[in-house]
Amino acid sequence: MKKAYELRTQRRVEFADTDCAGIIHFTSYFRYMEEFEHAFLRSLGQSVKSYTPQGEVGFPRLSATCEFVAPASFEDVLDVHLWVERKGKTSLTYAVVFSKEGKEVARGRTRAVCCLFGSGRKFHAIPLPRGLSSKIVEAPYPSLWPPMKSKSSGS
Repeated sequence: MKKAYELRTQRRVEFADTDCAGIIHFTSYFRYMEEFEHAFLRSLGQSVKSYTPQGEVGFPRLSATCEFVAPASFEDVLDVHLWVERKGKTSLTYAVVFSKEGKEVARGRTRAVCCLFGSGRKFHAIPLPRGLSSKIVEAPYPSLWPPMKSKSSGS
């Protein structure tokens, strides 16, 4: 079985993604990063939300960051490269680079933890599902940033 570690795609900047100056609004990058994380997981036959006999499994965010390098505007087509920067026992850290015409416009990172949601919407971290974990490896790329600090070891 081939192991996955990245997704490359494109995204057109829509009018609703921009601010009053016609430049992509910073919040759009965060939505895009989540959109591409979901697309990556779907490409592996997984969702960010699934159900098991023990309860609902999801991937809430532990952290998200984005650095803005150059403006992107309405109708621009962005090349997007998402990869698994780190695969922990219970979490996945994704790096994402957005570029336009070969020039980087933004870079981001998100970290999500696999959780089991119990009664009363209380949740706790659980190991990545075996079916998903067996399909993912860390990308062979150097990190774009210093490592994120883990709140707990083994995640």
